[in-house]
Amino acid sequence: MRTKIVAGNWKMNKSFQEAEELIGELATKLEDKELICEVVVCPPALYLEMASDYADESIFCVGAQNVSEHEHGAYTGEISAEMLDSVDVDFCIVGHSERRKYFDEDNYLLANKVNRVLDHDMIPIYCCGEVIEEREKNIHFDIVEQQIKEGLFHLSEDEFSNIVIAYEPVWAIGTGLTATPEQAQEMHAFIRKLVAKKYGETAAADCTILYGGSCNAQNAVELFAQKDVDGGLIGGASLKADDFIKIAESF
Repeated sequence: MRTKIVAGNWKMNKSFQEAEELIGELATKLEDKELICEVVVCPPALYLEMASDYADESIFCVGAQNVSEHEHGAYTGEISAEMLDSVDVDFCIVGHSERRKYFDEDNYLLANKVNRVLDHDMIPIYCCGEVIEEREKNIHFDIVEQQIKEGLFHLSEDEFSNIVIAYEPVWAIGTGLTATPEQAQEMHAFIRKLVAKKYGETAAADCTILYGGSCNAQNAVELFAQKDVDGGLIGGASLKADDFIKIAESF
């Protein structure tokens, strides 16, 4: 049975004090919860070690929001997979739509990032998804297929077994819009079929595919009820402990 995951992407939010308060609140409120999903907290890089310290005594895992495609060297301001691994990071988001849009990250660069994350025994959460113009032109399936093939399909079957995919319709991120459960299911099923063609039915059945796009405490139950939706990559709603935990309880 594939793993259910709810991952909170904090993006560039919270001071250190605010971050510690939120992580402490999450750790406390998760103590008595019996969840059927894995909870992943992805704070800004400055707070990863602090988050890992709390995670040692709690049930959540820690994820990074980004990683360098380089192993090490003269790359001022970059953070390597080795550095993330050294502070007990478990997951790393790769290819979020904001990285693709604002930092011009393409699929081939992201393939290298995926390699670095896997090299250090962390789990990549590989993001894919279309902008509104691509959906209106009815090429959204082509776009997602290209992103997955170029970013992931160089991996062996064994390597791919450690991948989590997050489908994020870009038009539904931070806009208040959300893909309907039917739209989410349609794309998730399409992605699973792509995986089956490349790696086989077993690999496809075991692949965790998350939905990311204004998923919140109000719509999570309906989204997570879809056959091929295995959880969510949560943005703004992950910045409030009660909302985030409610989403994790939505299976």
